[in-house]
Amino acid sequence: MRWAGKVAGAVIGSLAGPVGAAVGLFLGHQFDRGLGRSEKAPRLAPGAVSQLFFEATFSVMGHVAKADGRVSEAEIEAARGIMSRMRLNPGQVQAAIRLYTAGKAADFPLDATLARLGQALGGRKTLRRAFLEIQMEAALADGQLRPATRELLWRVAAALDLNRVEMAQVEALLRLGRGFGGQQAARPAPPSAADAYRVLGLTPEASDAEVKLAYRRLMNQHHPDKLRARGMPESMIPVAEEKTREIRKAWELVRAARGMR
Repeated sequence: MRWAGKVAGAVIGSLAGPVGAAVGLFLGHQFDRGLGRSEKAPRLAPGAVSQLFFEATFSVMGHVAKADGRVSEAEIEAARGIMSRMRLNPGQVQAAIRLYTAGKAADFPLDATLARLGQALGGRKTLRRAFLEIQMEAALADGQLRPATRELLWRVAAALDLNRVEMAQVEALLRLGRGFGGQQAARPAPPSAADAYRVLGLTPEASDAEVKLAYRRLMNQHHPDKLRARGMPESMIPVAEEKTREIRKAWELVRAARGMR
């Protein structure tokens, strides 16, 4: 199934628009070639990891959408928007819809599905976080997270060995700079200083020195020149630049709130 890696990659990339989709396709290509062993992931058949990622993405998305008892039109549109940005062919769209519908069932095996996914992803922390970002984006279709939905997303995060700070960072990044889906039903609230602190992985109680250190560390990790040195193709650099813009936006919000120079 040679398209499996490309599809899973496009799901990941859909979070960042067309350029992000290009990065996703690149990552999917790596999966299809059987790379990524340096992260000590289980050795599965070619394309198996990406196929499992694809299946889990839409089935868990359906389950999260039903967490509060009903699936809203905004949530359905968000799922359709993700499918559209992935440029799925008709057969793949039908497969995604079947998975989404299956996930809405009361007896959907969420824990077993996440356990298989976690085992398949191994140490690929970036992909674990990307999976949570996809689920969070769809859940934020109408700009809010209800308690039942938030609790279910926490189960997803915990099953993938992501902590509450990381989950808060994912939500904050989405609220700060990305929007919540293809055609959201409600306009998101303007980003707040609280969101910006979460992006930096801090609380308002942090000192000015801690804020500066967190900002510099994040910028260093996502600096395009650093990523070039690690082998990222030039065509992928715009995504790194987008990430640095989001981090810089968080820094500016926090700096203004604290009156820092």
